Amino acid sequence: MELRKLVEGVPGARITGDPLTKVRGLTYDSRAVETGFLFAAIGGQKRDGNDFVEEAIRAGAVAVLSSRPAPPGGSSMAWVRVENERIGLALLSRNYYGCPDRRMTMIGVTGTNGKTTVCHAIESILREAGQKPCLLGTVIYRYGREEIKAERTTPESLDLYRLLDRFSTAGARSCAMEVSSHALVLHRASGIGFAAAVFTNLTQDHLDFHGSMEAYFEAKAGLFRALQPSSIAILNADDPSAARLRQATRARVVTFGEAKGADVRIAACRFSPQGLEADLEIASGVGGDGGLFLRSPLLGRANARNLAAAAAAALALGVPAEAIARGAAALAIVPGRFERVDAGQPFMVLVDYAHTDDALAQLLAAVRDLKPRRIITVFGCGGERDREKRPKMGRAAAAGSDVVFVTSDNPRGEDPVAIIEGVLPGVREALTGDPGGAPDPARFRVVPDRKEAIRQAVLLAEADDCVVIAGKGHETYQILADRTIPFDDREVVREALRGRATRPRGQAAG
Repeated sequence: MELRKLVEGVPGARITGDPLTKVRGLTYDSRAVETGFLFAAIGGQKRDGNDFVEEAIRAGAVAVLSSRPAPPGGSSMAWVRVENERIGLALLSRNYYGCPDRRMTMIGVTGTNGKTTVCHAIESILREAGQKPCLLGTVIYRYGREEIKAERTTPESLDLYRLLDRFSTAGARSCAMEVSSHALVLHRASGIGFAAAVFTNLTQDHLDFHGSMEAYFEAKAGLFRALQPSSIAILNADDPSAARLRQATRARVVTFGEAKGADVRIAACRFSPQGLEADLEIASGVGGDGGLFLRSPLLGRANARNLAAAAAAALALGVPAEAIARGAAALAIVPGRFERVDAGQPFMVLVDYAHTDDALAQLLAAVRDLKPRRIITVFGCGGERDREKRPKMGRAAAAGSDVVFVTSDNPRGEDPVAIIEGVLPGVREALTGDPGGAPDPARFRVVPDRKEAIRQAVLLAEADDCVVIAGKGHETYQILADRTIPFDDREVVREALRGRATRPRGQAAG
């Protein structure tokens, strides 16, 4: 593609050099440059792409995208200067791949919790409606039988547009994608014409990146400010931030939740270890003939809200109610989200990604709805992340459980014991009313080794208990200070269950 066509629609783009330069590929990694490529010099958390321009040119780059001016000296190298290189990369990528978002009905989902499950639910519903959906999310990128393990919730813009082109060329006609707050700040989804955007909720998370809750909200709000009047904003009526988002968007608004007046209102729910049932009341003009009954293998109250969000998006886009009901019923368990691990043991084991205090509190409340004899929870907090939420996580875990194991998550470069020390005041406060109190040792244990903590929790469990392993969900690794090791909570649980089964009769647990 000629460079001049590649930069069409990019705000403030200025070309130095030959605008007819033929570009045969794009990359933001100097190590991936091939002859005829454009190299996008974008800033990273640790390194600046501008430091690798010379390396890219030596590798065969014929053009550079940068927020910096072209170097002096009259070089014949084509140089595209933009105000924001990340926006520039996104829009160039969109042009290069022929605007693949226009070939599909694009549905973006953002929020602190629930994004993955809502996207999986939308995918299932659209599949039942014959709309050939692809899925882009935290766990996986897929269309049909092709599945690609996700490296991040929302891919870098170039990778994102490449995937959209790949899936749409293969036949996809709709797309459910998670849009993270990081992606919004870093403009990974810039240029996408969303037909609908879903807001699940906003609670404290990622403050190590955003700095404040207001900045975190503004990141999410960016998705809704960019919607066109012809688009639809699907907002959680139960979340206080929804009112501000309604004011921020030009799109038509459809609400969901338990609040009176929600367009798609959860009127009643029933829960069991086999799944959930929900009665939805649908406002006139939304669809569904006034009501919709959903039955799903998903577990818990939070998933009733996730299904309501997916149903609201589908109804607003004209999907028949019958397809929504079939999609909810056909939805497979979402990996690492209220995922049950069953090896025939007389108690339930659930693995979930909950890694904020709100998500953990909601998870444990949903488990309590299943009426277990005891809830035994294993959780930790990630290192080099928001330290303020650590005592809040401890408080939520202890308040919602009968026994708590405080352990490691992904400690990264921090001392796991120091992370746990940040969690314990919340545990003590929940159990004694005093952050410095001395709780009943039968109510909590500190086991820094996550594998050992899971093993002890499984051995402690008795008939009709529920063991909850929270924080890592679908992840198959653990990030330590000097390396990343294979670690899957589900496999560790299965190993512990096998060990329990072979334990000599009468041997004490622990």
